[in-house]
Amino acid sequence: MLDDVFENIEDSDDLLAAPGKHEHFRCVVDKGQNLVRIDKYLVNVMAGISRNRIQEAADAGNVLVNGKPVKSNYRVKPCDVISIVLDYPPNEYTIVPQEIPLNIVYEDDDIIVVNKQAGLVVHPGFGNFDGTLLNGIAWHLKDMPGFDPNDASIGLVHRIDKDTSGLLLIAKTPDAKSNLGKQFFEKTTKRTYNALVWGVMKENEGTIVGALARSPQDRLQFRVFDEAENPNAKHAVTHYKVLERFAYCTLVECRLETGRTHQIRVHMKHIGHTLFNDERYGGHEILKGLTTAKYRQFVKNCFEICPRQALHAKTLGFVHPRSGQEMFFDSELPADMSALLDKWRKYSPVEL
Repeated sequence: MLDDVFENIEDSDDLLAAPGKHEHFRCVVDKGQNLVRIDKYLVNVMAGISRNRIQEAADAGNVLVNGKPVKSNYRVKPCDVISIVLDYPPNEYTIVPQEIPLNIVYEDDDIIVVNKQAGLVVHPGFGNFDGTLLNGIAWHLKDMPGFDPNDASIGLVHRIDKDTSGLLLIAKTPDAKSNLGKQFFEKTTKRTYNALVWGVMKENEGTIVGALARSPQDRLQFRVFDEAENPNAKHAVTHYKVLERFAYCTLVECRLETGRTHQIRVHMKHIGHTLFNDERYGGHEILKGLTTAKYRQFVKNCFEICPRQALHAKTLGFVHPRSGQEMFFDSELPADMSALLDKWRKYSPVEL
């Protein structure tokens, strides 16, 4: 399941799609939901989709409520089952070459390592048919003999969220993808992230163990569950250590033992240290600090400097699939996070 493109798709045996149609999205409206237009509702619950795109889908008969097509002015009701259906399966988005700037830090005959910029979706999907990292890779490799960007046996080995920056690994051959995929599955790869989180951490380091599954209250979010309570929750482990403390925030390094969707974001919130400016998990609010107008303005300026969750995939280590050589990459923090940290370093509560 793709992290940012299909975040709302649920596995389902009772597909509500009409014959010949394929379900690309499904959600159940909360019991306490107020009446609201469906185009407005879907913009709020879906990731990376415009209201105009929803309206176009409704006009084409592709938005269903309880199995029946509705127009964009339909008002959703509590417990409505909403689906978006298309003529092709979710995994049949065609990846076309597009000239998209990519920061390629390493490449050979088998692999590519990219330092992805924040805001770039990694894979085409509903609401993001093009303009993705894989479209850019298709352009970059368009002259490679035999290369097919739509061949599932090559391409992305792992993913990071749209608004997370940092290192990604792409396989150029089936053998490379199979080998690297096994390394990720067996947890022998080495990955660390830098994150700015709300609150001043007391401990210098620690480990968070918590199984993750989608929140029943908000399908766009994940949360920690007891594995006995929710058998669908996936075991997840994050190790962290403090790199730098500020007045009301902490810069931490997170090392992934597992690689679950939103793992760092959810685990950090679970221990009371939500990622700075992580809108989906509430980090875009002032969670720590003063109540003064000057402090509120300071934080607002910080949000503008880094208008996304302050999370960067900084290092990536693995064994080269052909040579067997240990490979290790370390990327600089992007300009927005560097500027954010500098601003917190200069901040003094006394001054405000």
